[in-house]
Amino acid sequence: MTRRRYRAGAVVLGDRAGTVHRDAVLDVHDGRIAWVGPAAAAPPSQAPETTLPGLLSPGLVNAHCHSPMTLFRGVGEGLPLDRWLSEVMWPREARLTPEDVRAAMRLASAEMLRHGITTSVEMYMYADAVVDAVHASGARAVVMSPLLAAPGWEHLGSLDEQLDRAVRHADSVGADPYVEIGIGPHAAYTVPLPVLRRAADLTREHGMLLHIHVAETRDEAADLEREHGASVPRILADHGILGGRLLAAHCVWMSDADLDVWAEYAVSVAHCPQSNAKLASGVAPLTGMLERGITVGLGTDGPASNNNLDLWEEIRLAAQLARLRALDANALSAADAFWLATGGSAAALDRDDIGMLEPGRWADFCHIDTDDIAFIPVESDADLLTHLVWSAGSQHVRDTWVAGRQVVADGVCLTVDEAATRADVRQRASRLARA
Repeated sequence: MTRRRYRAGAVVLGDRAGTVHRDAVLDVHDGRIAWVGPAAAAPPSQAPETTLPGLLSPGLVNAHCHSPMTLFRGVGEGLPLDRWLSEVMWPREARLTPEDVRAAMRLASAEMLRHGITTSVEMYMYADAVVDAVHASGARAVVMSPLLAAPGWEHLGSLDEQLDRAVRHADSVGADPYVEIGIGPHAAYTVPLPVLRRAADLTREHGMLLHIHVAETRDEAADLEREHGASVPRILADHGILGGRLLAAHCVWMSDADLDVWAEYAVSVAHCPQSNAKLASGVAPLTGMLERGITVGLGTDGPASNNNLDLWEEIRLAAQLARLRALDANALSAADAFWLATGGSAAALDRDDIGMLEPGRWADFCHIDTDDIAFIPVESDADLLTHLVWSAGSQHVRDTWVAGRQVVADGVCLTVDEAATRADVRQRASRLARA
């Protein structure tokens, strides 16, 4: 049995209450958290002890991403979403190989781990290559087997073949402690409703996560909505697609009635404020979601539309935009904003084993350097959390652990040769751009 005790100046639990313990202890037994709290109340332990001078935080949970798009970081700048997809992304992605995706995901994993992101939800083609890269990096992921028919993608097979492949992939992965397989249909306007219904039935039957883009831009599904005389959320409800574990990405253009549908069917949301802002897609009604009890997590979206994988930036921007939209400086507290990237994101995935520092969950955590001007002054425990949200960032992450295994030390990823992987991905991106 592997045991270790970590003692730090403070621990932030990642719960919605924003609990902070000063002079704290985190006990790890066989990759899971055995105890966390003030050092004065810690149980006796003979485990080796590591003393860290800063703050311990839960590993962040990226609730929506297309991480292998590190191959396309920044391409198609200035285009609206529909043209960006059809003119730039889909033609290049049609030329991708599994080896391209594996290399790009490995580089993305290193980037996220250095930022203290220990889990990501990945929606991308060649899901088996994504899984390979995640395993190699020591990260954790919910990998969505893709479902999309786009020009040049015919080699991925029919939609029915893609669905069958997803279920086989989930069966082959089984009870992997690091990777879970779900099904990721692109959107209701790109995947026929009968196929979406079958995907929903399969995820409910197998207990899998269903992840889909909804209402990212104002007019993306105009033809579908005219045909059915209803909004996409209502259409999905009427066609038996809602229910079970369903995570909807973006949800920017949602009416009050749409939000009520989400609340009725317990649909979770992956909120991606930075991508939505960069693509001028709009500002999602975050406070309206939370007021209805809708579970919301934070995502970066892909590095081709963000353009980085820094969830700390999403935390800050989510709070800023929520307050700006409501014209209310109390619209989203620092505790709520931080929870969106930790316990909230975990709950959005229907996962109670990650996202917070509490006994029984995986020991996924990071060490934040608080010996920095960003953390001055600290007059109360609450100041540590507000500084994390408003003045600190990924540059303050020094070390990261996944299931108790250290994967980043002093800002360096221990599991990925970043220099070699950067060179590899640079060459692959150049080839894809020229083809």
